Amino acid sequence: MKIAVVGATGLVGGVMLKVLEERNFPLNELLLVASERSVGKQMQFKGQPIDVISIPDAIKQKPDIALFSAGGNTSLEWAPKFAEAGTTVIDNSSAWRMDHGKKLVVPEINASELTKNDKIIANPNCSTIQMVMALAPLHRKYKIKRIVVSTYQSVSGTGVKAVEQLENEIAGVKGEMAYPYPIAKNAIPHCDVFEENGYTKEEMKLVRETQKILDDRTIAVTATAVRIPTAGGHSEAVNVEFENDFDLATIRTLLRETDGVTVQDNLESNTYPMPMYANGKDDVFVGRLRRDGSQPNTLNMWIVSDNLRKGAATNTVQIAEYLVNHNLV
Repeated sequence: MKIAVVGATGLVGGVMLKVLEERNFPLNELLLVASERSVGKQMQFKGQPIDVISIPDAIKQKPDIALFSAGGNTSLEWAPKFAEAGTTVIDNSSAWRMDHGKKLVVPEINASELTKNDKIIANPNCSTIQMVMALAPLHRKYKIKRIVVSTYQSVSGTGVKAVEQLENEIAGVKGEMAYPYPIAKNAIPHCDVFEENGYTKEEMKLVRETQKILDDRTIAVTATAVRIPTAGGHSEAVNVEFENDFDLATIRTLLRETDGVTVQDNLESNTYPMPMYANGKDDVFVGRLRRDGSQPNTLNMWIVSDNLRKGAATNTVQIAEYLVNHNLV
């Protein structure tokens, strides 16, 4: 099993390597791939140095699976060329997510849809993954009508420059700005670029990707995405209206029985999900479960996850694990 990590020198690429190592992914050869300016650099994997190579060199070596985290433009240009060489691409950018011919996969929800013919597989947006992980079991039982979600997103979702901006501002150091405003002691209601409808791309990803992953275009979704001064971990306040009434105890049981979800919901001990506890973990944490008293069949919940792990790298590796375990590569 030959695996390529494309974008290995980036923030998510580095976490992918960590997750591959932690999960002892069954690979015989690892190709670390990045842009021309990084070619020749050395990185470590399981204590061994590996030279970074270029994308064309990686294609020539015909890896079985390529894990992409190198941005949408790179993916649009190079993912089809890997696929033509027989490689199965799992892409972490937004390039292929809404392509009708590409699967958008969260393994715990819809990996069973994958076949050997799927040569480019899309990894959903980080904020979408954690939300649908918590909502999928509830949708199956009660059927979701409408979702109102407000996100509180970490600067690591923007990238290294944003993390450095936050660190510089905390330290009182002037440096390069990833955002148009200071992020320390601030909240910026602007994640990604604005679309013509006044929503950002991040907000519309939550709408479109949720419907595709849950395979239900009737679900109404509206979102507000906000960047906050945390270094890792996205949080979401989610208000979900169901077609059928629910029992809170059953909701908690369903969530506790869902692989990859941890319920933290004890008000007596002030136990609820927070980014500082989700950091470095693969689970999606759910708490503050309560009825919305303003209308029937409606639930409020608070969802937190490490956006670089389950929101990106871990989900990508889990897709690769599914492909290997089911002989789809």
